[in-house]
Amino acid sequence: MAATAFHQAIGSLQSHECFHGSGFHLESQNASVSLVSRGFSVEVGLLRGGSYCSKKKSFSVIQSSSSQTAVFDPVLSPSNKTTNDSKKKSNEAALILIRHGESLWNEKNLFTGCVDVPLTKKGVEEAIEAGKRISNIPVDMIYTSSLIRAQMTAMLAMTQHRRKKVPIVTHNESEQAKAWSQIFSEETKKQCIPVITAWQLNERMYGELQGLNKQETADRYGKEQVHEWRRSYDTPPPNGESLEMCAQRAVAYFNEQIEPQLLSGKNVMIAAHGNSLRSIIMYLDKLTSQEVISLELSTGIPMLYIFKEGRFIRRGSPVGPSEAGVYAYTKGLALYRQRLDEMFQ
Repeated sequence: MAATAFHQAIGSLQSHECFHGSGFHLESQNASVSLVSRGFSVEVGLLRGGSYCSKKKSFSVIQSSSSQTAVFDPVLSPSNKTTNDSKKKSNEAALILIRHGESLWNEKNLFTGCVDVPLTKKGVEEAIEAGKRISNIPVDMIYTSSLIRAQMTAMLAMTQHRRKKVPIVTHNESEQAKAWSQIFSEETKKQCIPVITAWQLNERMYGELQGLNKQETADRYGKEQVHEWRRSYDTPPPNGESLEMCAQRAVAYFNEQIEPQLLSGKNVMIAAHGNSLRSIIMYLDKLTSQEVISLELSTGIPMLYIFKEGRFIRRGSPVGPSEAGVYAYTKGLALYRQRLDEMFQ
């Protein structure tokens, strides 16, 4: 019954379409031309085995320029205080994925799932360390699950960001909530980052295992059965979600809500959970169902992707703010760090 109720809201999302720019890029000494697909459609309802449905492409020239833009944040250097330096449209964006820090039930070795449990002291420290690793990477929008451990991780991480923008949770659950949470200063708005919470990014719901000790559960049901519930792609625990079911909602939300922001040049951070992030990584890296079940994500370790010309390029985990090479993955990130250095020197 629990799983049935949980999935009523996502029954219509099991098959949908999304649109991507895709194509190739031609460059000469003085100009560049990008050819991208027009009407490139992919049906991304995840099928058993991790396969995707058919694609259709037709190409057209949409850009011709003498220079290439990159990840950009409207940071003004001390020598340039003009207000007409509006945010430039970029052709690439940063995507940061962070699994929440250790929770109180992680510490107790309990199945947590969708139970709303906060971070431990170690989890707080992991979130702060994650923030240090991404402190020179631009962040324009933050998405988290509806669970406190993911939200705490996002907020604590942003306390370490050198840009010093304030993450503000948006409240659109009612007209009154919207009205009461308005900000009336345009200058203050520029120094804020919207934080959007979504249940679709929640950890997978472990059904009747939630709150049980993992070792005791293995002793009761047998190691093989518990391993199948935890690590198979399409076998759910009693009244819970399989990874496949979690992927259907998480990837659908990513396609419909987050990917359009990246396409518009926004730099996005997602703070979520082991299984919802594994689902998104499965989509980004085109992993099979067998590859994704062996993917392990450590708590509090950020992963960086560059979204460029309709493609996701994995850049791994930034080691720390002192490692200049981490931010030289693209000219845009290197420029952003240089501007931060100038601003806060």
